[in-house]
Amino acid sequence: MAQTLFDKVWNKHVLTGKEGEPQLLYIDLHLIHEVTSPQAFEGLRLQKRQLRRPDLTFATLDHNVPTIDIFNIRDEIANKQITTLQKNAKDFGVHIFDMGSDEQGIVHMVGPETGLTQPGKTIVCGDSHTATHGAFGAIAFGIGTSEVEHVFATQTLWQTKPKNLKIEVSGKLQPGVYTKDIILHLINQYGVDFGTGYALEFTGETIQSLSMEGRMTICNMAIEGGAKYGIIQPDETTFEYIKGRPYAQNFNQSIGEWQKLYSDEDAHFDKVITLDVTNLEPQVTWGTNPEMGVNFSSPFPEIQNINDERAYNYMGLKPGQKAEDIDLGYVFLGSCTNARLSDLIEASHIVKGKKVHPKITAIVVPGSRTVKKEAESLGLDKVFKEAGFEWREPGCSMCLGMNPDQVPEGVHCASTSNRNFEGRQGKGARTHLVSPAMAAAAAINGKFVDVRKVVV
Repeated sequence: MAQTLFDKVWNKHVLTGKEGEPQLLYIDLHLIHEVTSPQAFEGLRLQKRQLRRPDLTFATLDHNVPTIDIFNIRDEIANKQITTLQKNAKDFGVHIFDMGSDEQGIVHMVGPETGLTQPGKTIVCGDSHTATHGAFGAIAFGIGTSEVEHVFATQTLWQTKPKNLKIEVSGKLQPGVYTKDIILHLINQYGVDFGTGYALEFTGETIQSLSMEGRMTICNMAIEGGAKYGIIQPDETTFEYIKGRPYAQNFNQSIGEWQKLYSDEDAHFDKVITLDVTNLEPQVTWGTNPEMGVNFSSPFPEIQNINDERAYNYMGLKPGQKAEDIDLGYVFLGSCTNARLSDLIEASHIVKGKKVHPKITAIVVPGSRTVKKEAESLGLDKVFKEAGFEWREPGCSMCLGMNPDQVPEGVHCASTSNRNFEGRQGKGARTHLVSPAMAAAAAINGKFVDVRKVVV
């Protein structure tokens, strides 16, 4: 019987349960961080349980870590969460990518960079953007704290299998248009709930031509379209990325199985979306969820409902304005969506030899220490600092404001992150989601510009 890629990986991990009902899945990799793990570890202690598979559990510190002076954690709650994870990792025998270590970074970057993330795995983390790892042909999804404890105790999880949605992307992106624009456009066109109840398989010639970093960006934001899962068929690009990484020592034995991970030609998809990106423009969000976005050249839409009205009031904008009319004050290059080496390289090309506009505060936060060191070996830190950017230590940073990096109230920020919710980057912060190139060009010009005219 023909199967989709998602079906193949899912069915291989079912331990018990009928299709259409909750099924018990075996979990191959459990990634944890300091925010959603403390209660789960405490639950084990209270029940006098052991951690079932410490060898399949890996921890990193990312959400709360400061990015200037990383060991000077002034927030009591943040400090408590960090020290608690350090103690729990020690007590339960979990490998931790600790503060300042060579492998420390955002959880969704550490997994792929170390080779832990591999095709055909089931991967969970107490973080909604775990869908990122689906770029490798894995079933990866975010879970809640009670589910974290369930995986701790049993290395399994009850889940109901979703339907399959194929998103077939064709056409060649114009210079200045990127993967971030593809996923922002999809969410703008189909809404923040079009993927609810589905696993999204991204396919087509455009997806196949993407680097692994681009594929991770697109799967990262599957959750913003309402889907728990985003997945992409592994191929030679995938295998080349994984080969030689520290935790990929099974590479030669596994590659044969990985090559079988694809959707059969006559596999059934419950829904199909097609998108031609040939004429796609850079995207900019104007409102308070990722659906509220426009093509760079398009005016902001008329008010259709109370949500639009509230968003315009919060953002201090009006229908009919355009992206170039936004009074920017901050630029943030970072997050698990766009803080990889290729993102920083692309942005550096735009800022090299130029200066950040006087009214802009611009920061660059590499997503991991690996990326930071690679970027510094290429001299990117000098390019950004000479232009007037702040060059920071790795972490989640300004993406979610659970650390000292926050956008001041009422200030507009061009951000390479994944969410523009009210207060996401700080109380009253006004977030506009864009690609790294758009953010870099905005930092230099003091406003949004059509980056297609900059990179040509």
